[in-house]
Amino acid sequence: MASRFAGAASLAVFVVISSVLIALWATGSGATCPAACLAAVTGLVTLVSLWLRRRDDGTDRRVCVLVLGDLGRSPRMQYHALSLSKHGYHVTFVGFLDTKPHQDVLRAENIQMEPMTEVKGVQVGPKLLSYVTKVILQSLQLLHVLLKMETQSHILMQNPPGLPSIAVTWLVCVLRRSRFVIDWHNYGFTVMALSLGRTHPLVRLAEWYERFFGPLAARHLCVTMAMKDDLQNNWGIGATTLYDRPAAVFRETPLKLQHELFVRLADAHPQFQSSGPEEEEEEEEKKVEKTVFSVCDLSDETVTLRPQRPALLLSSTSWTEDEDFSVLLEALEEYEGFITGGAALPPLVCVITGKGPQKDHYRKLIDSLHLEHVEICTPWLEAEDYPVLLGSADLGVCLHKSTSGLDLPMKVVDMFGCCLPVCAIHFNCLRELVKHEENGLIFSDSRELAEQLKSLLSEFPSADGRLGAFRRNLRTSRGQRWEDNWDQNVLPLMAAAP
Repeated sequence: MASRFAGAASLAVFVVISSVLIALWATGSGATCPAACLAAVTGLVTLVSLWLRRRDDGTDRRVCVLVLGDLGRSPRMQYHALSLSKHGYHVTFVGFLDTKPHQDVLRAENIQMEPMTEVKGVQVGPKLLSYVTKVILQSLQLLHVLLKMETQSHILMQNPPGLPSIAVTWLVCVLRRSRFVIDWHNYGFTVMALSLGRTHPLVRLAEWYERFFGPLAARHLCVTMAMKDDLQNNWGIGATTLYDRPAAVFRETPLKLQHELFVRLADAHPQFQSSGPEEEEEEEEKKVEKTVFSVCDLSDETVTLRPQRPALLLSSTSWTEDEDFSVLLEALEEYEGFITGGAALPPLVCVITGKGPQKDHYRKLIDSLHLEHVEICTPWLEAEDYPVLLGSADLGVCLHKSTSGLDLPMKVVDMFGCCLPVCAIHFNCLRELVKHEENGLIFSDSRELAEQLKSLLSEFPSADGRLGAFRRNLRTSRGQRWEDNWDQNVLPLMAAAP
């Protein structure tokens, strides 16, 4: 109400002053046209500023969660939105809707999706022109989206991608007196350096941009202690570490749900199908339903795992340059060699989930392999099916290599939530998450990964070996879930005074 009175008073003052100046100018007094124009512009700017900053009783309970990327493939930001929603905040979730977010996000009454369209720059001429025009168009689009919303108490933005969203979001927060919070998942310039090289002018410009605009945010979150230290020591930013934690949906999957998922996947992926005509006859006679992993007695719906089943190896990826999947493919070829050489090892079904720019490249590599005891499929799973598959797998593999060496793979967090042991490729701060010989193994190259697969699966499907020990360790050392972690670290920041 007070803001309405302030706006009305300013309008009245502006009208009075403008009327006096216009009258003086019209009667030939000393007042000049430039003076009148200056007064008009000043008044207009004042009015626009008051309009942008208008607040009401609900402003303090409104938060914008922003990703200049695909919302469906931004799980941490989806968790932020859900946590804010559960604490009574009205959330505007801004980003691209290329992939459907989790059903919990879509069903939440106080989460409003605000989709953006991914824009392209000029498609003719040099690449630099295309990039520059894309940044300009994205800036204008984002500015329009943020300013047309009701005033938000906070804008919580994921970085990367931060170009141009950091600068635009900071400007909007200044105009609207909103608090700007950056959640640092990584550094954008290190991701850009993967394709352009560390010394490229655009990479240097991107680094300057992040270093200049990043500290202007009011508050900061980050994903590791290593990143917290780097932000403090090299950027002058004091951040709160919010480790990724698994949501409640990531847990070991009951056998019945495993079987139901395997049956659904078998419709599109023959790697999950129970093979052989004699097995089809057996199913008819005994009224059972089979997949390559499981058997369901249809008379009482009892599900059991097949004793001679293959091991289910799972990896997930965005098919980008920071994950070299040739390492896994070479390890699988070596594993095939172990079996053909006489090693008593189970066959493998390797499932690689996800979608991204390099998927077609690796699909061609997979199709060129000649494997008899290892089968590979690359499905895209809905958000609801992904945790079910994780909770059904026997071993996870992570090939994420941080471009900065300062972030951790969320896919491993989700695997650990499902008590799924992991083999993960080494990088600087990985040991903040993966404890070698306790909850998984860390490898450096394809040969070492192949030896680890051989060692861990040598007693499969028995739970008495190292693989079973890792799983038991994960069950007993399970830490905080996302909800408790968020309540402890983020909720106080949102409630604190500016």
